[in-house]
Amino acid sequence: MSDSRRPRRPLVADKRYGKSSGKAASKPAKARAKKPRPAKRTPTRPKGLLGYLRAAMSWVLRLIWKLTCRLTAVAVLVLALAVGYHYTTLPSLETLLDGRARGSVTLLDDKGEVFAWRGDQFGGVVTAETVSKHLRNAVIATEDRRFYRHFGISPRGIASAVRINLSEGRGPLSGHGGSTITQQTAKLICLGEPFDPSAGQTEREYEASCRAGNVQRKAKEALYSMAMELKYSKNDILSIYLNRAYMGGGAYGAEAAAQRFFGKPAATVNAAEAAMLAGLLTSPSVLSPTNSLLRSQNRAATVVRLMEEQGYLSASEAREAQTNPAVLSEAAEARAGGYFADWVMSTGPEFFTRNTTEDVIIRTTLDQRVQKAAEDGLKYIFDNKVREGSKAQAAIVVMSADGAVRAMVGGRKTQVVGAFNRATQALRQTGSAFKPFVYAAALDLGYSPNDLVDDAPYCLNIAGSGEWCPRNYTNRFYGMVTLVEALKNSLNIPAVKISESVGRDLVSRVASEFGIDSDLAAGPALALGASESTLIEMTGAYAGILNGGSSVTPYGLVELRLLGDDEPLMGTGGGIGERVVQQEAARQLVYMMEKVISEGTGARAQFGGRALAGKTGTTSAAKDAWFIGFSADYVAGVWMGYDDNTPLTGVTGGGLPTDIWREVMSRVHEGLPLNPLPMSAPISPTDLGETALGQSGDAGSGGTRDTGNIIDQVLRDIFGGSNGSGSSSPSPDAGNR
Repeated sequence: MSDSRRPRRPLVADKRYGKSSGKAASKPAKARAKKPRPAKRTPTRPKGLLGYLRAAMSWVLRLIWKLTCRLTAVAVLVLALAVGYHYTTLPSLETLLDGRARGSVTLLDDKGEVFAWRGDQFGGVVTAETVSKHLRNAVIATEDRRFYRHFGISPRGIASAVRINLSEGRGPLSGHGGSTITQQTAKLICLGEPFDPSAGQTEREYEASCRAGNVQRKAKEALYSMAMELKYSKNDILSIYLNRAYMGGGAYGAEAAAQRFFGKPAATVNAAEAAMLAGLLTSPSVLSPTNSLLRSQNRAATVVRLMEEQGYLSASEAREAQTNPAVLSEAAEARAGGYFADWVMSTGPEFFTRNTTEDVIIRTTLDQRVQKAAEDGLKYIFDNKVREGSKAQAAIVVMSADGAVRAMVGGRKTQVVGAFNRATQALRQTGSAFKPFVYAAALDLGYSPNDLVDDAPYCLNIAGSGEWCPRNYTNRFYGMVTLVEALKNSLNIPAVKISESVGRDLVSRVASEFGIDSDLAAGPALALGASESTLIEMTGAYAGILNGGSSVTPYGLVELRLLGDDEPLMGTGGGIGERVVQQEAARQLVYMMEKVISEGTGARAQFGGRALAGKTGTTSAAKDAWFIGFSADYVAGVWMGYDDNTPLTGVTGGGLPTDIWREVMSRVHEGLPLNPLPMSAPISPTDLGETALGQSGDAGSGGTRDTGNIIDQVLRDIFGGSNGSGSSSPSPDAGNR
């Protein structure tokens, strides 16, 4: 039986959907009840005055918002266009690494070692990757700690700088600039504006305009910086900065500074040296270690602390750098030969020296050992024998017999650049230091060192001036004296008589040919050194006496070449020239000048048992004091006086100048053998006679030695003998001291 009679249970679906039939469930969805749409709200009118105010404020804010959005969009577009324009004007990286308007001059001594730099030094291109990591980190830590995170400008840095400036009572853009390294680099390349000499602007004015801090310039700097960030990588920008930044001492770029101060490449500087270099960027001239090493070290200590704080140095590395601060190289510390370097620069062609646009290497004659001896000798005398506070000055020149200048001191301050050089620029009366040229002229005519001359009252009538009567320094007369005695005791009357006898014109010609180019006095006072000359001229003239009677042109430049070239552009411009007097005459004069030191006014010059020759000189009223002399190896000249021509007190050529000469030359000759002087001893004394020496008192240029006396002299030279038997010697205090 089936269960059909049982009542059926309702299906689950029936329970879920209720009693609806299948047909009803299959009807379209539109048959379902629709969800009513929300009714459109109608704006309500503001109620009361407060409502109207709220509505107005809301409208204004919506307007401002719309305007702001539109203006911002326009500003962004303008900014993008401006940045894009600057982007198109940026040159290649390589052209920005060296932007100097002038070149550099590196001066080498006689051994090829660097001793001085001039011009704008550039050691060569470096990159952020090739320099020492310490230097890269030091620059970032000091100049722009967020360098790798900003887009060329740092709003935070600018805001901080403005706040500091305002708090210190300055304008918002005066003082601290808040510039990033990118902005500083943009400033270094002058925002792409090259220097144009034809624009009527000097280089100094051009650089000042590049550093201007007005609002317009700052805005352009920001745009240019952002363009640089798009054009170059961060390391490219840092490389430009490391190559173009001025770092003091004439050095542009990290490589030049590392070589200038430490004598090593920028790739090998340690943390302490890197900190000192980075510290220079703030104020390169003031903080330069060649100006004040202590000030530079103090700044470097601050940089080391910043590097440690920013994680570039560990505590132990920072402590090591603080404990052992950077020091200068020997060449940088010595700063030797500043006067010499300036003189060499003035003697070379201007377009390769003072105004060079190329990097030039000049090899010179400077001997740094001799230079140090000159500086130390001068300092010793002024420290120990000159009263404290004295304004007296001194100059020294040391050279070889061929005119090669080995040392030069142009004043008491030795570590200088561009200072007044008393060795080459000061024209001063020579005094008795001129007398050797009087005797050179006489000896070349056949006079003998032992010929006799009467040291007695003597007057000349000078046209337009009246009677002129020379006197000896002691105001005494010594009768018949030899030429040797007259020179060694610096007697004035015999010198004038001999000058008048041989002729002033001849004396002037001999002095000029020996290298004294200054205008020489025309009157009889010529013999007493009334003419003016420079120390280097006088020392060069004495070198001519030492080398056997040939003229000498003092020189310091040996070879000039461009950096990177092997072939020199020019060689030396000096040396030994034409013969002035006969070699025998020069040898006899050396003998006479040797007596000046061994027995005469220059006795204080003696040292070490060495054969020496020289001459003292003191001008009227003791405004100038000289001592110039030589050994077989070196010639040295010393001048002493005041720049304003104030008379020296208690100083003569045989005093302090001779002391300085001795201290210098004794140091110069340390370790050298005792070489003999090139001199010839004379024959026995001869009476020159009254007429031959112009004792008549007539004015004019003087006569010449008569033929009979010259023949007698030749016969004596051949057969020996003399026509005189002796002379009375003057006291040791005679002559010009």
